[in-house]
Amino acid sequence: MNVMASQPSKTDSVVGAQGLGKTFGGGAVVALEDASFDIRPGSFVSLVGPSGCGKSTLLRLIAGLIERTSGNLQVHGKEVTDPRTDVGMMFQKATLLDWRTAVENVLLPTEVSRAVTKEDQKNAAELLRMVGLKDFLFAFPSQLSGGMQQRVALARLLQTGADVLLLDEPFGALDEFTRERLNVELMRIVKEVQATTLFVTHNIAEAIFLADQVFVMTPRPGRIAKIVDVPFDRPRPLSIQTSPEFNTLVAEVRDILGEDH
Repeated sequence: MNVMASQPSKTDSVVGAQGLGKTFGGGAVVALEDASFDIRPGSFVSLVGPSGCGKSTLLRLIAGLIERTSGNLQVHGKEVTDPRTDVGMMFQKATLLDWRTAVENVLLPTEVSRAVTKEDQKNAAELLRMVGLKDFLFAFPSQLSGGMQQRVALARLLQTGADVLLLDEPFGALDEFTRERLNVELMRIVKEVQATTLFVTHNIAEAIFLADQVFVMTPRPGRIAKIVDVPFDRPRPLSIQTSPEFNTLVAEVRDILGEDH
């Protein structure tokens, strides 16, 4: 499989920002202000905060989809100036092509950049097996549940070979049971492929369950109010959410958010 990209040394910062800011409308709307952070290789960071606080804006800046207004932003030590092949992004909706099978949807990023090889086809099939869809390689989106479609979208993200994964509320529209199962799968997969991951959510418990660090953001203008370290080893069982230590962290993040309302 070609899903694992080479990683920098553990002392390096994969994603780093200093005084990062973004405004819209000629400065009338401040979406993100003075954000500074360093994200370690292979770590999982959750972004939590109220709607409109700049979480999605931050992901789009890292992906190179929009230009920053102020500050500095680097991925693998290089300034972000345009979209990068080592950064992949997944959105709340799967956005699969209805006329393509699951494996054909996974292969789409490869087709866009070059001719598809037999190795690419093998890798796409393996990725679908990794996300639990080995029996649905040739199913069309209309034959898949919402959770299964998101699994295809995750496999498509991994097919890009990016080692920085940006996920913008990818499971927000799913029922709680499916969401929990996909959270467990996501944690296992990103650990296996050694990806550095940023995950946007409005759910405090989900943010803590998945992450090594939680970036707690303020209402607009979006700032990082505090970075909360999560001391539990990954991957984690769902049962950890009933522990006193876990719920202490939930209360801490909720208090931070409450202070900024």
